[in-house]
Amino acid sequence: MRVENRVLPAGPTVADTLANGAFYYGLTRALMEEDRPVWSRMSFSAAEDNLRTAARYGIDARLYWPGMGEVPASELVLRRLLPLAHRGLERSGMDDAWREPLLGVIEQRCVTGRNGAVWQKEMFHHIEGSAHCGRHEALRRMTGQYIDYMHLNAPVHTWPVD
Repeated sequence: MRVENRVLPAGPTVADTLANGAFYYGLTRALMEEDRPVWSRMSFSAAEDNLRTAARYGIDARLYWPGMGEVPASELVLRRLLPLAHRGLERSGMDDAWREPLLGVIEQRCVTGRNGAVWQKEMFHHIEGSAHCGRHEALRRMTGQYIDYMHLNAPVHTWPVD
């Protein structure tokens, strides 16, 4: 068996990567320290369904969480997981001056509903529709914009679609 952590390569900017890492490691710490582990409150099949649903629908997924039932992924993150991540990072000794901006990136992704995949889809459709070009050309232009914005190091939820 191989267990992978794909949080860090999910970028697309250094700012996004740092936010992803802070969220992941803070949440991991908090979940590890809970009196009753989440895996004792959720069946394996529910976790497997969450994985498949999240992989298919991304930020638009509806996921199961103990005590909440099935909720939109953004609601789960905002109401339950972000507070846990804050607590985990605080217990790890991370100062508010670092913690707040990093987890703020995750919060704003949920509020805006925009992550890297959503931005790519929106930009592709914008280019394809406004430039009246084919799929290949729209993908080429979208990728060029992606590279340009990536180098600005602004979190992806702030990238314009124009």
